[in-house]
Amino acid sequence: MEDYSSLDLEQELNRLTCAFATRNAEIGKAVIANLRSRLTLREVAGMVIVSLERLIWTDQLAFCWAIEQVIPGYVMREIRRITSVTIYRRLINRGYQPGHDFSMDGKGQVLLNEQAKTSIFAG
Repeated sequence: MEDYSSLDLEQELNRLTCAFATRNAEIGKAVIANLRSRLTLREVAGMVIVSLERLIWTDQLAFCWAIEQVIPGYVMREIRRITSVTIYRRLINRGYQPGHDFSMDGKGQVLLNEQAKTSIFAG
């Protein structure tokens, strides 16, 4: 993303958010494929996360639809990786212990005890 100005990045994010909001799977998949042809998987996943965050504030149904219908599995796996690392770091910084207070199952789902869960959802 080094070649992108903040304006370019904002335009790409708006394009992706609008594609999700159309609820047209072909448009959404085409925008993601175009991004993937120019960016790393991690960068595309990051852009999808930001676009979904924007969408959830304006159209919750489109948010759910996009997750179920548009986002390819390989992007969702990268999103899980990104968010899992973020959750792990946050928990460790708050004094929780991996393997005791939280862990991950074979499918990559983060497992939390009640205290850790409360801490994550409290912000």
